[in-house]
Amino acid sequence: MKIFELQLNEAFEISRWKYEGEYSFYNSEKSEEAINELMNGTYYSVRNDVNELIGYFCFGRSAQVPGGQKTGLYTGDNVLDIGLGMKPELTGKGMGMSFLTAGIIFADKTFNPHRLRLSVAIFNRRAVSLYTRAGFKAVSSFQNNGTPFVIMIR
Repeated sequence: MKIFELQLNEAFEISRWKYEGEYSFYNSEKSEEAINELMNGTYYSVRNDVNELIGYFCFGRSAQVPGGQKTGLYTGDNVLDIGLGMKPELTGKGMGMSFLTAGIIFADKTFNPHRLRLSVAIFNRRAVSLYTRAGFKAVSSFQNNGTPFVIMIR
């Protein structure tokens, strides 16, 4: 997997991704605001060996959830928030650990944080399980628009 600064055409592609069932929670809107968020300089595309877009990572404030920001949970020195998304048709196919590992390696080399932190909706059991296997531990929780989230640190 290769990670690059996100390009505009990739932002448009990501904005059209549609997840099924309870994961539709992660569907974004194809709006100017959504595209501007993706193009704010903190998003990176992930491409496979044949150069197809398979996902993205974001870092810093872009990876934080507003409900956690409002409650002051994103504090600490040299802690990097990490967010990620995988192309919907690739989720649940056993690629999560290699995808996450690529992002962790990229974050370590690019930002050199002491710790990584991520926020995940509690209903997303696949993600919570993956992050736990990757060494993240739950440290706090909060609600965002009625949806419970957990903050995990590695």
